[in-house]
Amino acid sequence: EGNPYTWWVGKANEKHYYWGGSGPGIQKCACGIERNCTDPKYYCNCDADYKQWRKDSGLLSYKEHLPVSQVVVGDLDRPGSEAKVSVGPVRCQGDRNYWNAASFVTSSSHLHFSTFQGETSADISFYFKTSASDGVFLENLGNTDFIKLELKSATEVSFSFDVGNGPVEIVVRSPNPLNDDQWHRVNAERNVKQASLQVDQLPLEVRKAPTEGHTRLELYSQLYVGAAGGQRGFLGCIRSLRMNGVTLDLEERAKVTPGVKPGCSGHCTSYGMYCANGGKCVEKYNGYSCDCSKTAYDGPFCIKDVGAFFEEGMWLRYNFHSPGTSVKDLVSRTLLSSADPEITAPDLSLNKEELSFSFSTTKFPCVLLYVSSYTPDFMAVLVNPTGNLQIRYNLGGTKEPYNIDIDHRNMANGQPHTVNITRNGRDIVLQLDHYPPTSYSLPATSDIQFNSPKALFLGKVIEIGKIDQDIYKYNTPGFTGCLSRVQFNQIAPLKAALRPTNASSHVHIQGELVESNCGASPLTIPPMSAATDPWHLDSASADFPYNGQAIGDGVNRNSAIIGGVIAVVIFTILCTLVFLIRYMFRHKGTYHTNEAKGAESAESADAAIMNNDPNFTETIDESKKEWLI
Repeated sequence: EGNPYTWWVGKANEKHYYWGGSGPGIQKCACGIERNCTDPKYYCNCDADYKQWRKDSGLLSYKEHLPVSQVVVGDLDRPGSEAKVSVGPVRCQGDRNYWNAASFVTSSSHLHFSTFQGETSADISFYFKTSASDGVFLENLGNTDFIKLELKSATEVSFSFDVGNGPVEIVVRSPNPLNDDQWHRVNAERNVKQASLQVDQLPLEVRKAPTEGHTRLELYSQLYVGAAGGQRGFLGCIRSLRMNGVTLDLEERAKVTPGVKPGCSGHCTSYGMYCANGGKCVEKYNGYSCDCSKTAYDGPFCIKDVGAFFEEGMWLRYNFHSPGTSVKDLVSRTLLSSADPEITAPDLSLNKEELSFSFSTTKFPCVLLYVSSYTPDFMAVLVNPTGNLQIRYNLGGTKEPYNIDIDHRNMANGQPHTVNITRNGRDIVLQLDHYPPTSYSLPATSDIQFNSPKALFLGKVIEIGKIDQDIYKYNTPGFTGCLSRVQFNQIAPLKAALRPTNASSHVHIQGELVESNCGASPLTIPPMSAATDPWHLDSASADFPYNGQAIGDGVNRNSAIIGGVIAVVIFTILCTLVFLIRYMFRHKGTYHTNEAKGAESAESADAAIMNNDPNFTETIDESKKEWLI
């Protein structure tokens, strides 16, 4: 019905529904593109659902969506149904010098190379990034000849040269500033016939060479990249500088040149958005990396889930303070607080929390997550005896804990489900899977501060002191299933348990914790919107035509009249058509002859018609004329 049960996840944690040999936005496999699938009704061989094994394969080559980080396969519950999935290695090709870069930190900084050999042809290309409004990119001089590329203003790039006929300058003007600290590409060419300059995707500027005069560019000085001859040099980064097909090694030369640094900072400005899920972009001299330490994710772009399978009776406790420290000396203050510094109160009370995790289970009731405190305050996420989700807050000021019950769906169905809970003061926002967020509010008498948080529990609550009676009942035998990407403010307890970090000393585990990505991606298909759902009924604006009750007499009478008029009109039109058809056929059946002239001498009836019909004659004559021409 158009809703795929299977997809793969690529860069930026986006889902994709096309497969090898196909392309983005095309929900097909290679056989669907080539129209040779096993069953022509489907666009993938595997969709045919035959009893024999069928295969779909091919290359995923759209670079912006790669690499593949997950493959999710659904529709596996039917008896006798099997699927095998394999993902091959990423294969890359390109210019290893693409990121060979140098940073020019002062207006007098420059690099020098041997004389540019471009007597009859010059092909120069590079990328630059700057916040300065002007500066010389490169220059090479002769006695009178020269060649130069420069940023003349924030919106102008100039290519100038002299081969002995006088200076020539080509300027490309950009509608947007070029000193926006983003990468821009320059491509300049010169030969004996013409010269051209292009910046990014702006129109190419071309200047024809004079028909007479000098054509050879004679240079003698060294090639200067950056400042030369007392001119104001370029401030910023230049990378991938190629001159007549040769890439200049800017990095090696920069290592031994004062005022110039190898590599280029500022990669995060251009590519920092690829650090997902709260990952922090970290500058490197020849690129960037993503710091995922304050997230519940892992991997180069912080998109790999960190999860674990909990067997019955297992539990994990994350202490908000280090072992051996007193409550007054809690060193986890910055970890426990969210990114907003305003919520870090002196007594470690929280005005807001941000909680997110994914889980899957088939057993209930159970405790998914519990946050205890040194006071009666607590927060809990449970699966109740009916298989529904329940969020429970007790912040004081009320006789009973405040409960949020999600009764409209079973959460213990074995599928992965994502839970996001945000509390800010009295306001609570809950989002499940792909469904729209729902807002709730604590009672007016409730306190809005979570006082003195102590520990976070996963799977089971093992806490000294009084525990809420319902939570105590749900605690046995404990959670069985998968928990993934658990994050409470800046704390990722599962990641601390499975990855050696500074926070690992805060974790205590009962049982053997086995890493798993079984809670990675919710399989829940988002509901249809009201606009596209044919069964959606808005009581304010629509009614079923008949829902078991009699429709009013006035409506009945009007409908009968309109229906009668329409029936009469249709009947009249049909009768007229029948009469006309009968008359036409009767006329065509009358026997008469109109033999073509010359039929006696023609070889056949077709030949006689062709000889006599002016249309055929014209065609033959015209063809003869065309042949003669």
